[in-house]
Amino acid sequence: MKNQIPDLLQKELIRDQHNEIDAYYIYSKLSTKTKDTHNAEILLSIALDEMEHYKIIKNYTKKEVKPSKVKIFLFILIARLLGFTFALKLLEKAEQKAQDAYKKIGESYPKLKEITRDEERHELELIDMLNEERLTYIGSVVLGLNDALVELTGALAGFTFALQNSKIIGVLGLITGIAASLSMGASEYLSSKHEEQKNPVRAAGYTAIAYIMTVIFLIFPFLVFVDPFASLILTLVISIGIIAVFNFYVAVAKDFSFKNRFIEMAGISLGVAGASFLIGVLVKTTLGAEI
Repeated sequence: MKNQIPDLLQKELIRDQHNEIDAYYIYSKLSTKTKDTHNAEILLSIALDEMEHYKIIKNYTKKEVKPSKVKIFLFILIARLLGFTFALKLLEKAEQKAQDAYKKIGESYPKLKEITRDEERHELELIDMLNEERLTYIGSVVLGLNDALVELTGALAGFTFALQNSKIIGVLGLITGIAASLSMGASEYLSSKHEEQKNPVRAAGYTAIAYIMTVIFLIFPFLVFVDPFASLILTLVISIGIIAVFNFYVAVAKDFSFKNRFIEMAGISLGVAGASFLIGVLVKTTLGAEI
């Protein structure tokens, strides 16, 4: 072991030391909150590994650090609100920078290589062990959310130019959305009856709820603002925001590419909205529809 650590490396190691002790408490607390015994045992095992990492780094820094109560609270809260898998994958991604740093300095500080090997094993164990209902039905959520974004943004764009009345557009959007959510839920129920790992009623519920929640967000500007064109612009911004947040969640929880999925969904939604707006222009100019 080196007797003296360069200042920059010392600062990096202290940051990593904080991360390790925080991770120890996060994994420990989550291990007591899961009902699955197998998952709880693995989480506790990983927590103990994190404590060993903390001790290894402490041998280099010669410092004792305290855990961040705020960080621990936030990750426990994230686990409760957004799911076990998402919270732990997010935590592991936060530790990736430390792993990369350990690989670079591993020749000079070989003990740090042990941490890198443990962290890589952790990720594999997490992927193998986690089995959450919300991820089992993520396909149903995607179906509801994606259809609502594509269909309703398109419909609202068409209504905007054809009708040019915010309140009427909002009401029509709500009626259209509720009817479509029930239809999508029924379709998902029928398609899920042949999938052993899914409960068709739950699958239908996830699809319908995802659809109707998206509808509420998208029509909100039309129910609040008088200018229909300003409302449409805000709706498109909300649409992009929903796509970004949802794809970030899926990218972390399911190890998908955020950029590719985001560009694809955003492109389809905006493309359909643009085409529908042009159809609204055509309807108004050719039929002379006035409200």
